[in-house]
Amino acid sequence: MRIVIQRVSHASVTINGEVKSKIENGFLILLGIGEDDSTDDIDWLVKKVVNLRVFNDENGVMNRSILDTGGDIIVVSQFTLMASYKKGNRPSWIHAAKHEISIPLYNEFVSRLTTALGKPVGTGEFGADMKVELLNDGPVTICMDTKSKE
Repeated sequence: MRIVIQRVSHASVTINGEVKSKIENGFLILLGIGEDDSTDDIDWLVKKVVNLRVFNDENGVMNRSILDTGGDIIVVSQFTLMASYKKGNRPSWIHAAKHEISIPLYNEFVSRLTTALGKPVGTGEFGADMKVELLNDGPVTICMDTKSKE
């Protein structure tokens, strides 16, 4: 699994002109699921996300987690994170999981993140044409890949 976490002042997901999810301070997470991903990847990512210390403390130092700040999260499925671009100029998504694998894993990630956060997590709609709007705060953008746990 690959994620891009952006610390945001606000974010929203709009589908067909209707706002599906909207948050103020927190994380917008783009989630890409690969063909060999599993629930073990979810466990690792959820722990990393909720404990990631990228929010400022009283001294202006990034030392607080989303649990400390009470922030919100939106998770958007993003199969393009699994792009292979080594050959030619047109990306291939051969390593992205098929729907029968990715939809249950996406839903499980959102469910476990909701439990760990202690409140509902906003979502997009799997496979929909989504308009994602955000104001990146910092900017703070962090990429994580469960295949490179460094």
